[in-house]
Amino acid sequence: MDDVAPVVQPAPPEIDDATARRIAKDGWGVDAAPRSLGSHQDRNFLFDLGGESGDEKRLLKVANPSVSAAELEAQSAAAELIAASGTRVPLALPLAEGADRSTALRVEVEGTVMYARLMEFLAGETLSGYLSPTAIRAIGALAGRVDSALADFSSPAAERVHQWDLRHARRTLEELLPHVADDQLRSQLEAECTRAWAVVEPLAADLPMQFIHGDLTDDNVISTDGRVPDGVIDLGDLNLTWTVGEIAITVSSLLHHDGVGLAEAMVAVTAYDAARPLTDAEVEALWPLVIVRAATLVASAHHVLGIDPDNAYAAENLTHEEAILNGAISVPLAVATALVRRATSRAAEGIAAPSGLPLLGDATDVGVVDFSPTSAALSNDTWLAEDAERRIFGVALAQHPIVIAPFDQSRLTRSQPLHTAEPANVALGIELHTRDRMPLHAPWAGEVISHTSSSVTLRSGEFDLRIDGVVEPVAQETEATVGEVFAHLLGPAWIALGRTGLEIPRFVPRSLASAWHAVAADPSSLFGVEPSAAGADAARLLARRDAVFAEVQEHYFAEPPVIVRGWREYLIDADGRVTLDTLNNVASIGHGHPRIAAAVAEQWSLLNTNSRFHYPAVVEFAERLATLVPDPLDTVFLVNSGSEAVDLALRLAQAWSSRLDVVAMREAYHGWTYLSDAVSTSTADNPDALATRPEWIHTVDAPNTFRGAYGLDEAHRFAEDAVAEIDRLAADGTPPSAFLSETFYGNAGGMKLPDGYLGAVYAAVRAHGGLAIADEVQVGYGRLGDWFWGFQQQDATPDVVTIAKAMGAGHPLGAVITTREIAEAYRRGGYFFSSAGGSPVSSVVGLTVLDIIRDERLQENARDVGRYLKERIESLGQKHPLLAAVHGAGLYLGSEFVRDRDTWQPATAETAAICDRLLSLGVIAQPTGDHQNILKIKPPMCFSRKSADFLVDALDQVLTTGW
Repeated sequence: MDDVAPVVQPAPPEIDDATARRIAKDGWGVDAAPRSLGSHQDRNFLFDLGGESGDEKRLLKVANPSVSAAELEAQSAAAELIAASGTRVPLALPLAEGADRSTALRVEVEGTVMYARLMEFLAGETLSGYLSPTAIRAIGALAGRVDSALADFSSPAAERVHQWDLRHARRTLEELLPHVADDQLRSQLEAECTRAWAVVEPLAADLPMQFIHGDLTDDNVISTDGRVPDGVIDLGDLNLTWTVGEIAITVSSLLHHDGVGLAEAMVAVTAYDAARPLTDAEVEALWPLVIVRAATLVASAHHVLGIDPDNAYAAENLTHEEAILNGAISVPLAVATALVRRATSRAAEGIAAPSGLPLLGDATDVGVVDFSPTSAALSNDTWLAEDAERRIFGVALAQHPIVIAPFDQSRLTRSQPLHTAEPANVALGIELHTRDRMPLHAPWAGEVISHTSSSVTLRSGEFDLRIDGVVEPVAQETEATVGEVFAHLLGPAWIALGRTGLEIPRFVPRSLASAWHAVAADPSSLFGVEPSAAGADAARLLARRDAVFAEVQEHYFAEPPVIVRGWREYLIDADGRVTLDTLNNVASIGHGHPRIAAAVAEQWSLLNTNSRFHYPAVVEFAERLATLVPDPLDTVFLVNSGSEAVDLALRLAQAWSSRLDVVAMREAYHGWTYLSDAVSTSTADNPDALATRPEWIHTVDAPNTFRGAYGLDEAHRFAEDAVAEIDRLAADGTPPSAFLSETFYGNAGGMKLPDGYLGAVYAAVRAHGGLAIADEVQVGYGRLGDWFWGFQQQDATPDVVTIAKAMGAGHPLGAVITTREIAEAYRRGGYFFSSAGGSPVSSVVGLTVLDIIRDERLQENARDVGRYLKERIESLGQKHPLLAAVHGAGLYLGSEFVRDRDTWQPATAETAAICDRLLSLGVIAQPTGDHQNILKIKPPMCFSRKSADFLVDALDQVLTTGW
């Protein structure tokens, strides 16, 4: 492998702008002022030639003097193959009309001969900042496609030995390391490479070889949209080498990016493997080569800066390269390789504990505590208490003399709300508590190693059994036979079983836990207990869901977390990740409210039946609802959902007027029943919404002063147009039975209606014998802060009010409130009945929700926190042009993203990507509106200022670093 010493390339040639201009003019007739671009080894100059579109550019590449003409011509030929495969790549321009594209220009500068090419300029941006899973997947696939395109490429004259060929990394580092002045860093680089090379060397003969790009990194891929790479540039490191070196180089370049840890980087490996399958030997060699590449980058940067101290490009990159090294060696090599195996669908099973005698001898009464996200012991907010684990252990010790917390359990007690990073909460050992002094018996023969007075290890073959805690080794014995007592446990202890000599962390993130099982075994068998059951597999559960659910029943996010617990404004997934819920207006009073749980349990233990029976709760609830609305509204219907409420409201209007026609506002969603769907006009929910309305549904413009027909100064004209439409329908002989709208423009992000709008339109529909229906399903019940109902902001009273969502706090509950006279009109056509609407349990839920809103002053909280949150988000709009407006009031807000504030072009794709990035930072958010460019913010009404700050800070991070 290393029989020929690699060439450590000299510094880039000294070429000034004037010389670059002369070279471009002499060789290709291009005469323009160049702009110098950075590079480790060449000199690159950009020429802007203007052109009709103003974006015609050329790139002059003057190669390092160590690069031959044959190498450059091979690069040009390889680019042709890559382009033929459908991948964007800049091609070399011919020296003269009709000449071969691959021919390079020989130039001589101050006696030094080198070669130059003028290249097409590939439009787009290189990758920077945050990388999304989509971008990571794309660069991995791109590397795989490039290697597939070059699989049969051959150019013997271009074969060379150079420092970036990973086959020669060991010799390269021997030359580079003396240039690293930091002794500690130099020793670290040498040690890491020695360990990595020990894995690679035995595999070398089995590693496939071909010509590869050799530097397919974040700096050498181009993205048309600034997010997802779709082109490659700079084949300056093209060479015949190990093919796996391509993806090793690509993956290493990702490790310094915001949002890319080891688990995220594996997305690129999976994509590469799908495009160009890796062999078993390549899988084993991949991560060692990532480490070698990282070390070479760091050492090379020190070398370049040593001979070219003014090289700003190298100086800036050194910070990134150090981050790459730190990421590459952040876990033991065996753990990283286990991640690679998993990413390439290879078995990456954890090591098993060797069979042996019980660690605790004859002790058999061993209790197991549960700290998982679904643990009954962690109800309400107990998981947030600092002493939660100690308290639960204490309760268990009252029942068992020995208690353990299991291996591989995601501990909710180790998770915290309002944290952007995935929690390190998965146990790689067993925690043991005991009432009394406990002898520890050697499960197998081994060497006893006393670390300190609080730690002892039994080493046997390839395994270390380490006990950390209050332990007392037995005398000075250094060997223990099977079953012999080798120490006494005097207090709580942590017990880990791992590969010899490895430091096993107590807790790791779930994304890395299964890979750590390659070096950390489950000690459960030593205690006579069964291993912990595997947690929820999100992908497998989603596949099961898709197999039985109709496809039209959508879910949030392409790869949704498995949510198993909620508390206040937090949602908790099966791995214990705590996310901030910013969109769940259904959970009006907060998740997991103990008063609701207690009330439901008590009522259900007494009675729950259909609503035709006579019982107190339904009477009390209906009376309570009637007191919340102004006169003359006094009569209540109870149903199960907002869809049913809107459907019933429309039936009331049609029965009242003996007419079908209805006027509805555009861009609204009202439900899924026949009638509520008929008046739903949101094209986001149904692209054919307007075209598929029944002929008796008539629509009026949504009064959107941002992108509608009228601006703020003419907002009154929206009401005038709606009144005119109602009058026209009446004049045509089809007066509407009702006008229906949300009272705050909820589905479009909480936009306030123009002052006086509802009053004018309600008067018009009533003048023709119709009813005014206020859809308060989303915005009502105190969420707006200053008003309990949205129609109060308009100082207008409807004839019918529909309610749902907030009134049940997640329980299926809806209502219609109207007048006795209107309700009686419906009675003439028959009777109304809803089996579960207003059932005893539902009525108790409704009453308890109202009590909580009152007692915990949630409407006032929505007002105060909502104002604060809106002000903070508006301040982001001054910093980030994409965030153009913040609509709404209280805790019903909508942050609107546009690409251009003059044209108000919606930033639809950006909004979806922002929501995905927010999820990775611990915030659950979703877009809304017909253009899906509004971030809807309608969290539980217990939302705190601290949560508001976390949301705004996370959004600021996304808008600053990318999505």
